[in-house]
Amino acid sequence: MKNKKITVGLFIDSFYPFVDGVVLVVDNYAKKLTKYCNVVVFCPKYSHSEYDDSIFPYKVVRCHSIKIPTIDYSLSVPNADFKFLNSLSDFELDIVHIHSPFTIGKIGVKYAKRKNIPVIATMHSQFKRDFKKAVKNDMVTNMLTKKLIHVFDECDECWAVNKEVARIFHEEYGYKKLPIVMGNATEMLPIKDFRKACELINKKYILTDEKVLIFVGRINNIKNIFFIVEALALVHKRVPNLNFKMFFIGCGQDEDNLKNLIRKKHMTRYIKMCGKITDRELLASFYARSDLFLFPSLYDSSSIVQIEAASQKTPVLFIDGSATASTVTKDVNGFTAKNNISDYANAIIRILNNDKNRKIVGANAYRDLYKNWDDNIKDVYNRYNKLIAYKKNTNFPL
Repeated sequence: MKNKKITVGLFIDSFYPFVDGVVLVVDNYAKKLTKYCNVVVFCPKYSHSEYDDSIFPYKVVRCHSIKIPTIDYSLSVPNADFKFLNSLSDFELDIVHIHSPFTIGKIGVKYAKRKNIPVIATMHSQFKRDFKKAVKNDMVTNMLTKKLIHVFDECDECWAVNKEVARIFHEEYGYKKLPIVMGNATEMLPIKDFRKACELINKKYILTDEKVLIFVGRINNIKNIFFIVEALALVHKRVPNLNFKMFFIGCGQDEDNLKNLIRKKHMTRYIKMCGKITDRELLASFYARSDLFLFPSLYDSSSIVQIEAASQKTPVLFIDGSATASTVTKDVNGFTAKNNISDYANAIIRILNNDKNRKIVGANAYRDLYKNWDDNIKDVYNRYNKLIAYKKNTNFPL
């Protein structure tokens, strides 16, 4: 007799049609886990946009949310949605995995405690940065961070997306112990026909022999996107004959501000905004055609886009000491520069002027940093089963 499939509940405070790195992680978790488990994603619905959840190969249960002015996110209000709470009660979950420590995440922890099943939390973001930016007060920031850490402390186990994030949550945020590292991955596969992919991008975006730079992600100031424009304006000033095109791929609340800065810096000839690209094959082709991915974000912890770039042997230029840079070895499988516009601009010039080294670093990024979800999810599933067995019998070794 075959063992009964376990049922996994994934809890997240944002979901499609909104897209960010955490949404992509949860979607890939859910899709890949369906090979082994029953999967239910608990997430918000948005009053301004209905979404066809029947397209997913897993169950989606949504609760009411309230749009927060001036930011991209909405606030989930599960406790005010009795239909959602009743739906949750109807499921017999074997394990809860929260991907945010806010309202829906807290509901997941509460459910797990009531049912006496294991609950895991993944630490995706450096929340303290968000709080400090929003409230601009250290005391309030520390108070809010302490509340979130309490949610994580309630979990049986916490995972961090890399070693630096694990260190930050333990040493700086006050989480009780060093979290387990469970890295992210991508479903993007290496392009089989590199030449064809490059020709596709060249034709679509009227390119010839230009060096291509890209940024992929939310067009939001927290991603340090204005820093990129300032650095490229300095690149052009220092090396006027350097033939390059920069593409911003994504959408977000700061699109108009970014366009205005590009015009102000007289860089419209060199910098283009492409909007969101949902065609994954086209996006993979864009990575393949690109010579360098610019990612000076100090906000992100471990972004999927840097793994996507590695899948196509595209090296990334980070900021020294950033959490996203913690997975790379400088000038081996990635590049870093100091957190100032001048040094970042100099790094871009240096990298683009050394094609041989840039290609070696890109190949090393593919070798060292590219991870596919099919492999990662096996580790996730095995850990789920160990935690379930341990919860039922504490003599079972973790």
